[in-house]
Amino acid sequence: MTCRRGHLAAALGVIMALAVALTLTGCGVTRNDDARGLHRLRMMVPNSPGGGYDLTARTAVKIMEDNDITGRIEVFNVIGAGGTVAMARLMNEKGNDDLMMMMGLGVVGATYTNGSHARASDATALAKMVEEQEGILVPGDSPFRTIGDLVAAWKADPSRVTVGGGSSPGGPDHLFPMETARAVGVDPRKVNYITYDGGGDLLTALLGKKITVGTTGLGEFVDQIAAGQVRVLAVSGKERVAGIDAPTLTEAGINLTFTNWRGILAPPGISDDAKQAMVKALEDLHCTQQWKDALVKNGWSDAFATGPEFEQFLTDQDNRVSSTLTELGLL
Repeated sequence: MTCRRGHLAAALGVIMALAVALTLTGCGVTRNDDARGLHRLRMMVPNSPGGGYDLTARTAVKIMEDNDITGRIEVFNVIGAGGTVAMARLMNEKGNDDLMMMMGLGVVGATYTNGSHARASDATALAKMVEEQEGILVPGDSPFRTIGDLVAAWKADPSRVTVGGGSSPGGPDHLFPMETARAVGVDPRKVNYITYDGGGDLLTALLGKKITVGTTGLGEFVDQIAAGQVRVLAVSGKERVAGIDAPTLTEAGINLTFTNWRGILAPPGISDDAKQAMVKALEDLHCTQQWKDALVKNGWSDAFATGPEFEQFLTDQDNRVSSTLTELGLL
């Protein structure tokens, strides 16, 4: 999407610019809450405060409010079953034009492993926002100095390498080590994986030596990595992460790339006008300098997509998670 703003005002005057911006500009940041129906929005977060979804949602909301893209947005957390409770609530709010939900791969996985019939692809797709690499993390004093050291121990005895993640089975922190195991020749069904309720609990377990290694997004561990409490053995994307002294898996000779993602849904059955207004607000958010700065600060990659592209992506993610969990015997 091309970001452009402000050009019409000089040519046609402020009043004309405001009118045209609402319908023509790809990135005009203007406020007209009553017309757009964005004066009483709520943003649901499917995990606890401080988690990845919460950080992304609150960052997005603050930028939209600060730039007068919307009015005040209430952010609230609905906790339970890895996001399944929030997903069920979203689906039950059919036709509600005032609700959005931040979600991602972890929520998709949780709906399968918890036996829910709610599917992200059945909700109203608004926008895919960001992608985030996963990291393979060990305590700063771990004997594993490289990803090669870890893989050697893992292959020798998978049961002795305890892997912790901040998402339930089917989520990114679970799928990533399973796919990594497969790539290095370890049977994924033998991976000793322990689920923790978000990054905070995972960090406590890692520093307390309750697990050998953690797999999770890097954004929640920036301070601990910088302080040397946690060391990153490898990152999962195509390129290295700025500020992180760790190779990609492919650089280390492991044929795998993997990224987590986050996007925003609305309930099914909302009006076309409401959907268009919400998408327009997210397009405007995407074009702000503050959002670009937030991407860099949090180590997120810009993955903005709307419309049929995001709708197809959600369907593909359903299929991806279902097939992987079936292979692991978890469905």
